[in-house]
Amino acid sequence: MTLTQTVTVKRLWDETPEIRCFELAPADGAPLTFEPGAHVEVHLPDKMVRQYSLWNGPADQSSILIGVKKEPQSRGGSVAMHSLCEGDTLVIGAPRNNFALHDNDGPAILLAGGIGITPLLAMARHRVAQGRPSTLHLFARDATHAPFQRELSDLPEAPVHLGLNPPTLNKVIGGILSNPDPLAHLYLCGPGPFMDLVELEAVLVGWAADHIHLERFSIDPDALELDGDSFEVVLRQSGKTIQVGPEQTIIAAMESAGIEPLTSCEQGVCGTCMTTVVDGVPDHRDQYLNDDEKASGTLIMPCVSRCKGPRLVLDL
Repeated sequence: MTLTQTVTVKRLWDETPEIRCFELAPADGAPLTFEPGAHVEVHLPDKMVRQYSLWNGPADQSSILIGVKKEPQSRGGSVAMHSLCEGDTLVIGAPRNNFALHDNDGPAILLAGGIGITPLLAMARHRVAQGRPSTLHLFARDATHAPFQRELSDLPEAPVHLGLNPPTLNKVIGGILSNPDPLAHLYLCGPGPFMDLVELEAVLVGWAADHIHLERFSIDPDALELDGDSFEVVLRQSGKTIQVGPEQTIIAAMESAGIEPLTSCEQGVCGTCMTTVVDGVPDHRDQYLNDDEKASGTLIMPCVSRCKGPRLVLDL
């Protein structure tokens, strides 16, 4: 069971015309513990649960700072968040980190697209406090839509790139990533096409795959392929067996059986529902696990992934 706590909206402000920031303070004054790259799950009306990355600096431990972009095609989460007022209360999960900053002295190169800056800003501020080299690049459509300009001005290396389109964008990214330091690590967060471009360029210029780290907030729902043959899922810990239909996800089948699994994005990008596979061959449909993790067959994202055979045993 996920630990939760009640927080109060202590402060909110519009960082850009689309991005609203929130300072969330524990209602009981309890101390907070989190690392750069962490996120929290925010519980909203109608049983919605959404994840938002923390952009706190290392000295900001008394409250949680998040930024929420109001999306035109929102499933309801960003609209609900933008409807909050100062003094409102929310229930959040304990901070979790699926996008951890590696503890090394080599350079950290961080590339953010728009709202994707939130976890990377926390990382850059942490690295600066440690005296370790880092460069945070923000890409935005224009100055009005470039968030956290004040915080970026406090960093020693934080160039902002505005209004770039291909092929200029490709050229700039190629220049940033060229001749990679073998000790450097690359961190990416932003819109899907931006991330795909940066990741491809990084591979082309010689970045090692295990030195490229990324976090996706969401993907195009039309790109999700969730259907397939029916199969059986055995939950080893509970001893329950459920049937997953041809157009049903494992998570949906569990919920239909009265089981409440831990899940959030339901798109295979956040890592919340990651589960150990005890037996069977998973059919990976997610964008969270790397190629080696998928090849091992020991992990699965049941919100989108399926089974290549008739039976899958999960450690649930």
